[in-house]
Amino acid sequence: MITLRPSNERGHFDFGWLDTRHSFAFGQYQDPAHLSFHALRVLNEDVVQPGQGFGTHGHRDMEILTWVLEGALAHRDSTGNEGVLRPGDAQRMSAGSGIRHSEYNASASERVHFLQIWLFPEREGLTPGYEQRAFPEEGRRNRWALLASPDGAEGSLAWRTDARLHVADLEAGRQVALDLAPGRAAWVQVARGRVEVNGVGLGAGDGAALEGESSVRIHAATGAEVLLFDLA
Repeated sequence: MITLRPSNERGHFDFGWLDTRHSFAFGQYQDPAHLSFHALRVLNEDVVQPGQGFGTHGHRDMEILTWVLEGALAHRDSTGNEGVLRPGDAQRMSAGSGIRHSEYNASASERVHFLQIWLFPEREGLTPGYEQRAFPEEGRRNRWALLASPDGAEGSLAWRTDARLHVADLEAGRQVALDLAPGRAAWVQVARGRVEVNGVGLGAGDGAALEGESSVRIHAATGAEVLLFDLA
């Protein structure tokens, strides 16, 4: 079964400095019909204007991954980690027992566009942690690259939740597929372009929840970037 989450039905707020869209209930967007999907709790698409950002604030008991689509995002947190993420960079922050951080557009002239992803951890009270890693375009062109997994397989980020996150950059006409183990579910998020997921069309910003499917088959109608969550 495939359930679509169209881009234009997501929660949307434009604060001037921040244009944000929420696939699940978050902040001012309260939606009892879209609270989470398996371990996936937050999937926000954010555009932050030059020189703007999120001041220091706290989180706990979430596995948080940031994937930059355009621009540069500066990060700093209470564990002493700091850096700048650019397209192709992924950052994993385990909030665990508590962490404070800030995220700012690192440019004074260009916007930054990114996905902010939260998953429930395997258990509460874990020690906070942080990783940042580059995933070059050639490693995800017309094939899956594993961004995050419980065991850090294939050079992926090691998060503490039973989920595997893949990304692929597809040329028009190309396709990728992924088998799902019995009892697993999947969420597909289209970052750009147009694709078909098991024969169902999706465009940029659209998501799809898949349950009871043995595999996920994605065909690119145009050049596209797609994220796929394999979830317990």
